[in-house]
Amino acid sequence: MSLTDSLAYLTADLPGIAGVIKQRPQDFLVEEQPLYQTRSEGEHLFLLIEKTSLTTTDIVINLARAFRVGRNDIGYAGLKDKHAIVRQHFSIWLPDRKDEAECLQRLEDRRLMKVLWTDRHTNKLRRGHHGGNRFIIRIRNVQPTDAIKAKKIIDQLFAQGVPNFVGDQRFGYRQHNHKLGRLLLQGEFQAMLDEMLGKPIDADPPNMQSARAAYDQRDYETALKHWPKHLRFDRQALDALRQGRDAKQAVIAIYRSQREFLVSALQSAMFNSVLDRRLREGMLTTIVPGDLAWKHDSRSVFAVDEETAEKENAHNGRVPALEVSPSGPMWGINMTRAEGTPGDVERQVLDVFDVHPDNLAGVGDVHAEGSRRPMRIALRDPEVEGGSDEHGPYIKVAFQMPRGAFATIALREIMKIPSDQQQPKTAPVVPPPTVIVKSPGAKNTPTPN
Repeated sequence: MSLTDSLAYLTADLPGIAGVIKQRPQDFLVEEQPLYQTRSEGEHLFLLIEKTSLTTTDIVINLARAFRVGRNDIGYAGLKDKHAIVRQHFSIWLPDRKDEAECLQRLEDRRLMKVLWTDRHTNKLRRGHHGGNRFIIRIRNVQPTDAIKAKKIIDQLFAQGVPNFVGDQRFGYRQHNHKLGRLLLQGEFQAMLDEMLGKPIDADPPNMQSARAAYDQRDYETALKHWPKHLRFDRQALDALRQGRDAKQAVIAIYRSQREFLVSALQSAMFNSVLDRRLREGMLTTIVPGDLAWKHDSRSVFAVDEETAEKENAHNGRVPALEVSPSGPMWGINMTRAEGTPGDVERQVLDVFDVHPDNLAGVGDVHAEGSRRPMRIALRDPEVEGGSDEHGPYIKVAFQMPRGAFATIALREIMKIPSDQQQPKTAPVVPPPTVIVKSPGAKNTPTPN
């Protein structure tokens, strides 16, 4: 069961359309929206890459090999969905241009990725340096006439905002990344490895059940033999154990970026819990005293007292206009904390997840930094239509969301079925022809500050 299945809906009074997404990569298109223009000069090569059924990390690894640079020399603005066609920007620190053409040629041999555009800039592309994402999604196994139902839901999301839950992909296919993040911060390295590598379940494919059973018997050689090669972070820990390293050393062998991702999963699970309570109490579209209100234009927060709440919640205030929203905790050592009742709720979630504030400092080189996250986000430029193609009937929905938001959360409101029913059991990996996703007014060239 997905961690998001039990969360509340903003549009609970409107029936969903059910259906299936991601039957094929072409049904889920994502176009990263640039934030700035490139400068056509500088030490960093910028690329717009179209990828199919690959993770952002897969692309980074391919770029590092093709250009013979370190992974830290490669920049990107955000992580993107694997089971989709995605147009995403990357940067490579490449001050010497003499081998650039040869390196780009090597990329032509890579499957499931295509370079659409290159340019130069003086700075590395960093996380958050994009203006959001445009999604074009076909929902299958539906009646095209149910587009009317979908439009009613999207109209409400457009008017009131989308609950900004973190999607279940943050928690992994076993939906336990948040548990791994907690054990990591608490320095419970053996328990973390046991949770990550052992305990086979019925949902595991046969090879994974064999691999996990071998781990539980401390037969690391056999476990590594059966472990899928695409689960590279698990394999890093297993290989360290096979070489005789202890639990802490095995955890440290995992790329730091992945360990930080596990911590973010814990932060995300706690945020979702706070947001779920707020939504159930009917308080998502208002701010209250003690809140830290989120300004969507500047991505900053300000404290709310009674006078501020009354002013901002008024019909001509910034809350109804979706310019200001309540924010929730991405718990960490440097997080600004809410006061009053909102602050009490935020502190209670630490107990629910068995996290002591001291744990947030972590052990070693990974800790929970902490930040605020808006509890709702705007859904812009929505489109809905029913149709049919060679694969059958569909309802197409399109919309733009800011960075950090999950399209699957908007789809959750539209479909209203459990996550494990939304996608086919085995998504085919079919290299499609290049698809250029156009969005009104969007440019194809990003530039960092």
